[in-house]
Amino acid sequence: MSETPNELRYVATHEWARLEEDGTVTIGITDHAQDALGDVVFVELPELDVDLLAATEAGVVESVKAASDIYSPIDGNVIAINSALEEQPELVNTDPFGEGWFFKLRPLDAPQLEELLSAADYVELCNDEAH
Repeated sequence: MSETPNELRYVATHEWARLEEDGTVTIGITDHAQDALGDVVFVELPELDVDLLAATEAGVVESVKAASDIYSPIDGNVIAINSALEEQPELVNTDPFGEGWFFKLRPLDAPQLEELLSAADYVELCNDEAH
C-alpha cells in the first residue's frame, strides 16, 4: 500500500497539500500517483508569483509511461518552486512527500485547505479507483 501521511490533505487528482508553520502551503503528488506514473523523467512547474485557482493546471509531470497534469489543490500565489526537480526529477519517485515537493503557495483562502480530503478519505478514493 502506498504511503499516505495523516498530516497532509489530498485531492482526487492525487496532489497533496501541507500547511507549513509560516502559513504557506507546500504541494506535491502522492506516493500513489508517482507509483502509477513510474519513473519520472521531467517536471514542468508553475512560474513564480502567479496566482493559481484550485483545480486549475499548475504544471506537468512526465514519466517513462505517461504525462500527467499537476493541479493546484487550493487558490494561492506561487512563492517557491522546487528547482532541484529540473536536474533530479527522480526525487518525485524517491521522496514524494519530502525532497520531491513541487511548489509552495501563499494561500488566498486558507480555509479551503480544510475542505480537501483527509488521508483516510484519500485512501478510500484510491481503493475505489482500483476496483
